[in-house]
Amino acid sequence: MMKNIRNFSIIAHIDHGKSTLSDRLIQQSHIIPDREFYDQLLDTMDIERERGITIKSQTIRLPYTAQDGRLYTLNLIDTPGHVDFTYEVSRALAACEGALLLIDASQGVEAQTLANLYLALDHDLEVIPVINKIDLPSADIERTKRQIEDDLGLDSESALLISAKEGTGIEAVFERIIEKIPPPTGDSEAPLKALIFDSHYDPYRGTIVYVRIFKGILKPGDSIRFMSNQAVYRVEETGIFQLVRVPAPALTAGQVGYFIAGIKTVSDTRSGDTVTHRDRPCQKALPGFKTAKPVVFSSIYPIQSDDYEELAVALEKLKLNDASLTYEKDTSAALGFGFRCGFLGLLHLEVVQERLEREYGLSLILTAPTVRYEITLRNGETLMIDNPALYPDPTQIEKTKEPFIRASIITPDRYMGVIMKLCMDRRGTSINYQYLTSDRLEMIFELPLAEVIYDFYDKLKSVTQGYGSFDYDILDRRETDLVKVDILINGERVDALSQLVHRDRAEERARYACERLKEEIPRQMFKVAIQGAIGSKIIARTTLSPFRKDVTAKCYGGDITRKRKLLEKQKKGKKRMKMVGQVMIPQSAFLSVLKTGKD
Repeated sequence: MMKNIRNFSIIAHIDHGKSTLSDRLIQQSHIIPDREFYDQLLDTMDIERERGITIKSQTIRLPYTAQDGRLYTLNLIDTPGHVDFTYEVSRALAACEGALLLIDASQGVEAQTLANLYLALDHDLEVIPVINKIDLPSADIERTKRQIEDDLGLDSESALLISAKEGTGIEAVFERIIEKIPPPTGDSEAPLKALIFDSHYDPYRGTIVYVRIFKGILKPGDSIRFMSNQAVYRVEETGIFQLVRVPAPALTAGQVGYFIAGIKTVSDTRSGDTVTHRDRPCQKALPGFKTAKPVVFSSIYPIQSDDYEELAVALEKLKLNDASLTYEKDTSAALGFGFRCGFLGLLHLEVVQERLEREYGLSLILTAPTVRYEITLRNGETLMIDNPALYPDPTQIEKTKEPFIRASIITPDRYMGVIMKLCMDRRGTSINYQYLTSDRLEMIFELPLAEVIYDFYDKLKSVTQGYGSFDYDILDRRETDLVKVDILINGERVDALSQLVHRDRAEERARYACERLKEEIPRQMFKVAIQGAIGSKIIARTTLSPFRKDVTAKCYGGDITRKRKLLEKQKKGKKRMKMVGQVMIPQSAFLSVLKTGKD
């Protein structure tokens, strides 16, 4: 019965206790024996458990008998919290009618708390504020309630007080979900209209598609069509999620579940797409889904060139599970064949790299992360460049534009000065600041995205001792003074080490890269020059000293000219060796320069 179904999400800032609350809700519904239970039950990836972050939206069906004696079906669609995974959150929210907005009693309202609330309101969801971690000695419930009123504009008196860790107040959460969140609506007799909000690849069954049914009914044997690409398939199995997949005879309007249709073409399944019947289609697709726009670009190459095909297959399967990843073929003289990939942010890049290495057993090299620049040539042509290898001849360039972001930083006011300095050092402009409470303020900056993608978030956390929270929106493109910094080793350009940077930061970046390469490249029998250059102008240099054989050891006494003669002979040999010798750059050298941004 549709009136006994509730579809809801949990949204919060990172580390406010979403996964812990999910655990308590699962325990309370008794769908798993206590002896089989473990913490972070929905965080199935090793990387999620290690970092304590949720990366993938998970779905689970929770049966609950309310105090009025009726049995309800609650579909929990868990969401990530980090700013890089906003797209995952928006997909989960599109499949729900309501959301629990979780707020840490000791930290209070933070930047992504606000951002996620706006996302929920955009989807017209019923939002229930929940104050978590009330058991902590540092919990300040009254201050958090004031922030809910002042910052979020929600009724603080209706906020639930819970401790997900201790299990306090979990019963009240269930009752409030049933009372406040409306049941789904939709006509089971109407043509099928279902939203794909996630999917993953099974090597035996093909693509397993996660759907929310808005209208109609979906059952095995149905011929279905994906509305974005008109691909047609026959459904083999439908079912629901209860930690494992449980087959069901049909999915009807209002339900959340999965279907399997022998989909081997991974790219056919797109998150946000609408599924309908082939013979009786719905009139138009479901609205509201935006395609994720990547903002950080990096090339991925296999360390072993034989692994190229495996990398191609791994990326295709990973894209199914991570719709915001984009990639295209790329090649490099130093590193061979690879892929140019687009990411939502630097954490997203790290997560993709770790998943490729762990889940698919690949060893990879990543080039320096960069953003997409708009370059206008003197002949009026406009290019979009995200790869230093494609940077045109500087004499042909009329102007260059780079993307800017509007950064919102919420912090205790005692850190205002250090945050100002951090943002100004990154070419930021202070737009506004306002006090949210007597000692907390929101600071608004406009910053070039290229200055944020390296280590801005880490620096912000360290200067604010972990109290500063950061969220951003892409604004527009603005004119900039962009240069291409090349790294030369023994006079040879290494294209995989090239970077596009602002002219003011070029010398600093080049010097840093040269120093790191000097540490990583093994010494040769001849002197090796490591240089940073803009065009033909050298802006940084370091020299790798050679091994030196003591050719004068056999001389004992006698005239100095004997020693000089031997040294001159050695010098000529080294010069000839330098002309024919090649410097092999180890993989660790690429990683040391490219993975670490320098402030």
